[in-house]
Amino acid sequence: MSVIENTVSPGSAAYHANRDGMLALIDRMRALEERTRAASAAAKDRFHKRGQLLPRERVALVLDPGAPFIELSTLAGYMFDVPDASKSVPGGGVIAGIGFVSGVRCMVSASDSGIDAGALQPFGLDKTLRVQELALENKLPYVQLVESAGANLLRYRVEDFVRGGNIFRNLARLSAAGLPVVTVTHGSSTAGGAYQTGLSDYIVMVRGRTRAFLAGPPLLKAATGEIATEEELGGAEMHTQVSGLGDYLAEDDRDALRIAREIMAALEWGRPRAAPEFKPPRYDQDELLGIMPMDHKRPVDMKQVIARIIDDSEFTAMAPNYGPATVCGHARIEGQAIGIITNNGPLDPAGANKATHFIQACCQTRTPLLYLNNTTGYMVGKAYEEAGMIKHGSKMIQAVTSATVPQITIYCGASFGAGNYGMCGRGFHPRFCFSWPNAKTAVMGGEQAAETMAIVTEAAATRRGKPIEKDKLDAMKAQIVGVFDGQMDVFSTSARVLDDGVIDPRDTRAVLSEVLAICREGDARAPQRMQFSVARP
Repeated sequence: MSVIENTVSPGSAAYHANRDGMLALIDRMRALEERTRAASAAAKDRFHKRGQLLPRERVALVLDPGAPFIELSTLAGYMFDVPDASKSVPGGGVIAGIGFVSGVRCMVSASDSGIDAGALQPFGLDKTLRVQELALENKLPYVQLVESAGANLLRYRVEDFVRGGNIFRNLARLSAAGLPVVTVTHGSSTAGGAYQTGLSDYIVMVRGRTRAFLAGPPLLKAATGEIATEEELGGAEMHTQVSGLGDYLAEDDRDALRIAREIMAALEWGRPRAAPEFKPPRYDQDELLGIMPMDHKRPVDMKQVIARIIDDSEFTAMAPNYGPATVCGHARIEGQAIGIITNNGPLDPAGANKATHFIQACCQTRTPLLYLNNTTGYMVGKAYEEAGMIKHGSKMIQAVTSATVPQITIYCGASFGAGNYGMCGRGFHPRFCFSWPNAKTAVMGGEQAAETMAIVTEAAATRRGKPIEKDKLDAMKAQIVGVFDGQMDVFSTSARVLDDGVIDPRDTRAVLSEVLAICREGDARAPQRMQFSVARP
C-alpha cells in the first residue's frame, strides 16, 4: 500500500470558506436535534411526578455506559409535522440506534412519549420500518421501549394504517430469524399497537403504568356495554398473573430496564471480539471540515477524504490511470478491510468499467464496499454514447445490485442522476447509508433542470408558431430551480428517511468502524442462531 500524499492547505481562503460552511450546517443539524430533545424533556415534571423516566433517560439506562451508540434518522419528519422551519420537531416520535445492552450489540428503539404521548409523527413509520430492516439484515437483537398513544389520528392516512402492519410483521420476522425481541412496555400499548408488545419474545411490564388492551374502557363500553377500568382490562398485574401476556413484573421504569438488561446478559449471544491493532490516519480528521466545497460544481480530490478516514492513510489504488475520475482501491479502517469507490468528477465509460471490475473483485474476496458519493452523474454527449456509456453504466449498476458483500454509502457531496444509482444510492439498499451535512441528492441540478425545460418549452412554442414569452419562461425556470433546490439538501432528504442519518464528517471514521463491525458480526452469525416462538403460554 502507498500513503496518500497530503495536498490540503488549511491556511487557504478556500479551505476556510469550506470549513465555515460545513460548521454552519453542523450547527443547524445539532440545533434541530437539540430542539427535539428539549421538546421531549419539557414533559420532565409530569413524568417524574408519576414516577416515570423520560424516554431518553430510559434509553441511557438500558445502554451500557460509555459504549458506542449510533443514533439513527434524527432528522426524520423535519418540516412534515408543521411547515414552519422554526417550529418543526424532527425525529418522527421515535428514538432509535445501535448500541450495547449488557455487552450485546442491539438495535434499540424507544417511543418518544414526551412528545404527543409517543404517537408516531410524520415519517416515524418509515423510520421504524428502516430500523427493523437494519436489525434483520445485520442480525441484531431488538430492544424496544414502548409507551405510545398509537397512530396520530389528527394526521390519519389510510396508507399509513396499511403500511403500519409491516411493523408487526417485522417483529414476527425478527423472532423467526432467531433474533430476540425484548420489550419493556412502560405505558400504553393499545389497540393495534398492543401487538407491538404481544409480538415479543420477552415482555417486561411496569406495575401501575403498563396498559395493553385492544379496546380501552370508552370503546369497550360503546361496543359491548361492559364497564371496566384500565387496570382491569390491561394492567401489568393482570397480564403477568392472569392473561400470561407479560413475563416480568417491574416496580418502576428503572426496575424494568434492569430486568431488560438482565435478560440480555443471560442470552448466549456472541460479544464483539477485540479490535486488531491499527495505525490512525496520518492527517487530522478535523481537516475533513475544509475539504468539501459548498458548491457541488467545484472539483475536489476525494483521495484527501480517504486519507483522513483510513488506517495510516495507506491506500492501494486500482488502475489509477484508467478512468482516473473514478477512484477505486483497498484500505483498512481500524484494522478492518474495506474496498472504496469514490468520484473526482462524473462517471465515464472507463470509470464505470473499472468500478464494475472492482466491485466483483471485492465480492470474490468478501471485502465490504464503501461508496463515497461525489458525482454529478454519468457523462453525456455523442462521444460518450458512442463509447458505450449506457452499456458500461448498466454493468456498474448491475454489479452494485448483485454484490454479495455489505455495501455502505456516504453522501459526501453531489449524488445526481444515475450516478446516485451506480454509487449505491438509497434505492439500491446499501447496508447503511449516511450523509454529510453538505450533501446534495437529485435527478440533476436545479439550474440544469430549469434550462432543460426552457429549451423544451421554446422548441414547442416555435413548432406552434407562437411567440416566446420571456417573463413566463423566466418565472417557470425560477419555479423549477426552487423545487429542485428545496428538495436536494440533507435537511430534506434525511427528513424523508432517504438515509440513516446525517453525520459530522469528523465522526466518519468512528461510524464506519462501528458499521463494519456490525456487518462483520451479522454476516458471521448463523442464520438460525436461536429459535423463539411468539405464541404466549
